[in-house]
Amino acid sequence: MITHVTASDADFEENRPRMFGIAYRMLGSAAEAEDIVQDAYLRWASADRESIEYPGAWLAKVVTNLCLNALTSARVRREEYVGPWLPEPVLTGDGALGPLESAEQRDSVSMALLLLLEQLTPVERAVYVLREAFAYSHREIAAVLDLTEVNCRQLYRRAAGRVATDRVTPEERRSEPDPERWRSLVETFMTAARGGDLARLEGLLTADVRFVSDGGGVVSAALRPILGREKVARFAVGVLKKYAGDLPVGFVEINGSPALLFGEEAVLLVEFENGLVSGISTVLNPEKLEFLQRQLSHS
Repeated sequence: MITHVTASDADFEENRPRMFGIAYRMLGSAAEAEDIVQDAYLRWASADRESIEYPGAWLAKVVTNLCLNALTSARVRREEYVGPWLPEPVLTGDGALGPLESAEQRDSVSMALLLLLEQLTPVERAVYVLREAFAYSHREIAAVLDLTEVNCRQLYRRAAGRVATDRVTPEERRSEPDPERWRSLVETFMTAARGGDLARLEGLLTADVRFVSDGGGVVSAALRPILGREKVARFAVGVLKKYAGDLPVGFVEINGSPALLFGEEAVLLVEFENGLVSGISTVLNPEKLEFLQRQLSHS
């Protein structure tokens, strides 16, 4: 005789990392992802556990649909956000966003990809995340979203096409400098920037380098991206002098990529192209660093 085992809180905890991973990729916010998981637990606590045959599938559906609702209001907040918006940085060395052993897995949580996902409709984003990051079949995605399998395939093709235009592919990521080489390049960049050596600094930048600062109106930051070698060099010198003069600098893994951590007050991500700095992103908004600070306190 086959006995049905009632779903338990242990099932919820087993699926918590996946729920957080789905929500973070959908929303680009660790704080909102935590809220989504908590809301999912409230629904789990009041559900008829006897009727839940597959807890993982049930919870994935609840979380995804909560995210779809949250994205509607999130888009309004994005439009009202002061200055450039960047996803919340998350330490990934501790497995918070799931295994990141391959280039494809690291790409699924990269800042660059999360920004590209902002271009998609909420449903397109859900289909893309479930398919790309969690390898759900189109049939499984259809069950999660209450859509037809044919519709899910169409949504995925459209989403993948829009993302592919500007996406840094896993193959291109493999050509990026390894962590040791990255650290050496960044140290050279930091030495020039902190020393105010503009000539040397400009020689380390690509002609079309881009510097994006996210202060959210809470901390002083550039309200628009800084573009071009000369402007970025001057801005980098000013930013590091203002915010990082006396702060300890650490090397960490943020969203699957190496990054610089200035105390607990700023995260700096540096991208390279043929050994030159092609992009710099810094998160200064203290509200966006709260989750990371909690991670650091537990490490």
